[in-house]
Amino acid sequence: MDTDYGTHTRRHFLPPALRAPVEARTWLAFGYLMISLPISVVLFTYAVTMFALGAGLLVTFLGVPVLAAGLVGCRGFGMLERARARAMLGLNVAEPAPVRGKEGGLLSWVGAVLKSGVSWRHLLYAVLQLPWAVFAFTVSLTLWATAWGLFSYPLWQWMFPGNLNQSGIALYSDGNGNGFYLDTPFEVTVTSGFGLVLVLVSPWVIRGLTSVDRLLVAGLLGPSRLANRVSELESDRGVVVDTAAADLRRIERDLHDGAQARLVALAMDLGLAKEKMAEDPEAAARMVDEAHGEVKTALQELRDLARGIHPAILTDRGLDAALSAVASRCAVPVTVDVDLPARPAAAIEGIAYFTVSELLQNISRHARATRASVDVWRTYDRLMLQVTDDGRGGADTLASSSLAGLAERLDAVDGILVINSPAGGPTSVTAELPWRG
Repeated sequence: MDTDYGTHTRRHFLPPALRAPVEARTWLAFGYLMISLPISVVLFTYAVTMFALGAGLLVTFLGVPVLAAGLVGCRGFGMLERARARAMLGLNVAEPAPVRGKEGGLLSWVGAVLKSGVSWRHLLYAVLQLPWAVFAFTVSLTLWATAWGLFSYPLWQWMFPGNLNQSGIALYSDGNGNGFYLDTPFEVTVTSGFGLVLVLVSPWVIRGLTSVDRLLVAGLLGPSRLANRVSELESDRGVVVDTAAADLRRIERDLHDGAQARLVALAMDLGLAKEKMAEDPEAAARMVDEAHGEVKTALQELRDLARGIHPAILTDRGLDAALSAVASRCAVPVTVDVDLPARPAAAIEGIAYFTVSELLQNISRHARATRASVDVWRTYDRLMLQVTDDGRGGADTLASSSLAGLAERLDAVDGILVINSPAGGPTSVTAELPWRG
């Protein structure tokens, strides 16, 4: 479920309480409640009629397709209701998956409709919407009309008949023009002031009423939680596969362009040194010394590559030692504080290590910071990471592919990445991961 009233921000000089009565959002919500009553009457009548007809005909074969047709009609009404909520309430609810029979054909489709929980939730919406629409319509119309009527009372109070010297709303009258009328300047002002209070209150009441409609639409007309979870898992699986493929390509590229190239050059140098060993021992010795340096460089590159995959120190000693080792290689001073009662799942531990390593690399390359800190702790069943620096700020997943990749990697395991990095700094990046994968 997603609510969207527009992404454009405007500067307002009036507080929300004074703007609310004239905002488009309020009038759209009021219009939604007014339209809901006739729509709910039609929907309720259709749903109850088709259900009763189908249930009554279940003694014959006709009852099954009639029930299915009724449920399909409710799904059609649901599509219109989602569109209406999207247009008037700014509520975006995903379309539920269409009904498909496993074997094809009419009978398979009818069976799929009757087995679909989404279809029955649409029927339940049709039944529950009517009593709520009647209540919301009555309350909102009465409050709205009373509020604006009393507020504008000075403009039209003369319309009410009275005696020769009086006109206005009669709080008491004997029918002959004698009684108590709201017609003096003080009484008119008090009435209008009370109406103003109602005008300022009514938008919040109306929005509160529409919040129930939001719950009904989102809870009964959208995909089931299971379907949403399956969709999330499918998306996460795609992210994991893409991330693994990217890591494999990175490892292959680093091996090919780094250690492998150095080892090939090393083999050629040793071959040349072997040939010169008898003719020019001193030149051969110099070539062996150079080859020795190349071996050290290749070994260091292989260690860095292995450390980027899963360092041995992480496996042997855990996050505290591994993150301290990463912090020691950062270009700025980094303080590390790890407060964990135990070690999380190995996969989560690896993702946490990779996340902190990537964030510290970003600080070294882009932040222009003078110091940074890493804090790791556990909150209930979640592993929390926070990396802060005093750099220039401006970090954003839209502008940084590495941060976007981190966000996707965390999302694949039900994690969250939150970035607070105003221009000018400081920057705080918080990551939340499940304790057990």
